[in-house]
Amino acid sequence: MHVRRLLSLAAAFAVSATWVSVLEGQTSSPPVSLGGVVYAQWMYQDFPVGGVRVNSFDVKRAYVNLIGRFSSGVFTRVTVDLYNPPAGTGDSSRTVRLKYAYFGYTPAGSGWTFKLGEIHTPWLDWEETLWDYRVQGPMALDRAGYLTASDFGAGIDYKLGADRVNGQFAVVNGEGYSRGTGDYRKDAQLRLSARLMDTNDSSRVGGLRLTGYGQIGKVTGGGDRDRYLGMVSYRSKQITLAGEYASTKDLTAKGSVISGFAVYKFAASKIAVLGRFDVTDPNTSLGNDKQTRIIGGVSYQVSPQLRLLADLDRVSFETGTTSHSQALIQAQINF
Repeated sequence: MHVRRLLSLAAAFAVSATWVSVLEGQTSSPPVSLGGVVYAQWMYQDFPVGGVRVNSFDVKRAYVNLIGRFSSGVFTRVTVDLYNPPAGTGDSSRTVRLKYAYFGYTPAGSGWTFKLGEIHTPWLDWEETLWDYRVQGPMALDRAGYLTASDFGAGIDYKLGADRVNGQFAVVNGEGYSRGTGDYRKDAQLRLSARLMDTNDSSRVGGLRLTGYGQIGKVTGGGDRDRYLGMVSYRSKQITLAGEYASTKDLTAKGSVISGFAVYKFAASKIAVLGRFDVTDPNTSLGNDKQTRIIGGVSYQVSPQLRLLADLDRVSFETGTTSHSQALIQAQINF
């Protein structure tokens, strides 16, 4: 009797285990990853704001990323942006908004990826990857309000081989993710980048590259919103060099932005030095509104999850406002 019961229990256990295995194979969740990044800093500003000098610790930005990768080349991304509330509120907490929320589809063996939702715009995500120090602050075109990193629309990414050629085309609202959906007018944006010479960096920004960007659109209510940009860049695992020129048009005002940056990583070391200059001229027909920013610093890669940066950030103005500087110690934390 005992032997029969044991055999019966063993058989039942085997059948149950088989069914559990089948059911798990049928209902298993798709692989989903959760991560994020935090930008924290200490800043001392040598000029008074509202009559008070600035000497403060702050968390400038925090992102939480939820990424799902499904079968058949389908993937999704949702990114929550925790950012400083508008100036003057006196609130030291953070405001929450969506930065990215889209799905994408890459057919098997294809160099094309199709996206729909709140997507990366073609230029800033690519340039920030090349620069690799977004923790320091926005890129020149972003800081001046000419471009935004995310917008609502549809896009197509393309790459040839190991990113020898890559690009992105998007049709978006044009107002950016933080300024509403606008009206029926839309912006068309295109970036195309070609590697002219290989280096030991074969990523989408690596090598000696020639990159162009164009945007044609209309602001809400009518009027031109155009951007044209060209960049020459060089990136290896040790050196990054880049120079760009952009022309802008908003309604009738024509402007320009010149930016250049360099990064040198010491061999067999966690230390790197970096420098950048931005010259922004909102209206080239005027002779009194140009701004020049110079950034210089030293970074230390404590671990893959933590990078520290000490830098000076100086801004000078063509007329009117006195030049001023900031001393910063910044930290980028990835998880």
